Amino acid sequence: MRSLLLSMLFIVTVIAIYTTIAEGEDGMKQRIYDSEEAVGSYIRRMSP
Repeated sequence: MRSLLLSMLFIVTVIAIYTTIAEGEDGMKQRIYDSEEAVGSYIRRMSP
């Protein structure tokens, strides 16, 4: 029973940390989208 409770606590903690890091207001998803726009703009400005 104790191991089950510890496993559930660990899973909830991992999900909370992931949500905070990846999907927060300044999370990794937003940084990836910002970088994607910058790289796309740079590629469009390149001369062949």
